[in-house]
Amino acid sequence: MLRTRSEQPSLWESVLPEVCLRLPAELERVDAWLDDERFFAPFVPYFSARMGRPSVPMETYLRLMFLKHRYQLGYESSCAEVSDSISWRRFCQLNIDDPLPHPTTLMKITTRCGEAAVEALNEAALTKANAVKLVKTGKVRADTTVVSANVNYPTDTGLLARAVNKIAGAVRRIKAAGGATRTPFRDRSRAAGRRVRTIASKLRLRGAQAREQAQATVRRITGELADLATRTARDAAAVLRNARRTTRAATGRAGGRLRRAIDELATTIERTGRIVAQTRVRPAGDTPDSATRLVSLHDPDARPIAKGRLGKPVEFGYKAQVLDNQDGVVLDYTLEQGNPADAPQLVSAVRRVRRRTGNTPRAVTADRGYGEASVENQLLDLGVKTVAIPRKGKTAPARQHHERRPSFRKLVKWRTGCEGRISHLKHRYGWDRTRLDGRDRTTIWCGHGILAHNLVKITALAAARTT
Repeated sequence: MLRTRSEQPSLWESVLPEVCLRLPAELERVDAWLDDERFFAPFVPYFSARMGRPSVPMETYLRLMFLKHRYQLGYESSCAEVSDSISWRRFCQLNIDDPLPHPTTLMKITTRCGEAAVEALNEAALTKANAVKLVKTGKVRADTTVVSANVNYPTDTGLLARAVNKIAGAVRRIKAAGGATRTPFRDRSRAAGRRVRTIASKLRLRGAQAREQAQATVRRITGELADLATRTARDAAAVLRNARRTTRAATGRAGGRLRRAIDELATTIERTGRIVAQTRVRPAGDTPDSATRLVSLHDPDARPIAKGRLGKPVEFGYKAQVLDNQDGVVLDYTLEQGNPADAPQLVSAVRRVRRRTGNTPRAVTADRGYGEASVENQLLDLGVKTVAIPRKGKTAPARQHHERRPSFRKLVKWRTGCEGRISHLKHRYGWDRTRLDGRDRTTIWCGHGILAHNLVKITALAAARTT
């Protein structure tokens, strides 16, 4: 059952001195901005109005998630910090003696409501800001970045060894829950770890001849690891087949644990087969397709993305696009799987900005990755007056003269500030690395970061206007 508001303040609130009841300036502004019924509407479709246990009040949930992403806390640490702070309790609309929601409750609400609810929250924040004329759309700038998945640097050997370990762990949990207890299974985790350590020692060899020998040894051991993973997956398939026969008789918590372990084992076996297949491509002299390459056992949507950075030539995660204005308010963001081209994303983003604000941006600028004549023509057809996007490749003299105009160069220089905006999102709002797996959940993570960022920006603009 949906609850939007907390209970009335307790008598303990009247005992506290006024200095304890005061909120920091930023939290006071955000608290007043979130005190609006339109921020509760995105949660209505996911809860019953009459049936079920009362949910966490949505005003408390929204403020807890703001604190989590504003200060880059985990679910457990967010609840612990709010529990220990009187001002944060008051910000979250909690009395001093109220129990805090359990961290798993916040996790479940976040994943249950999903991407659509977070997108609607960002829409509500921009709509409210636009209604009081706080959103400027005179100039907008666009740029893309990579939101890293929560994975280690993936290698074929490392993925194979982790697959063997994960299969063995899932089989142990199935047998502990009473499934397939008589089906034999050989744990090959130690053998896989031994081969990975052998590869690490061979890669430290120096000299041309030694390196050639090391590479031959690495290829041989990688093949052995692939064979090891294949045999492990084949044995685990027998365990999986026999364990599924016992699920009907399993009830209660043990039955739930058994079914979860069976589902995990089935998923791991399927992904292990994909990793083995892409590993065997390399000895044949080919390279796995980056659009379909699996780089993680727990995050199958993450992909390798080459953005040309010196320190990180290849990153593993998702490609995101950000559009902001001259005040730093993010007007639009998207998250894509893989590494799609930049140019086709810009026109649709400008259309979404026009729909949200009711105004077409006067000037649009982006980097050379967006520099296509078709993109510029479509933006001009939408009503954009000035498009400052350098073209790709060698340009004609007339185009060179156009790009050297002072107004064009001024907008291009202003565009570089979008890189600073993205850096700010990465360092302060969690965009450097998602802690949720999968493309849909990563979109939730990024959306909450954008919401926290825009709330800080918009409420600061509103406060500056009143002073």
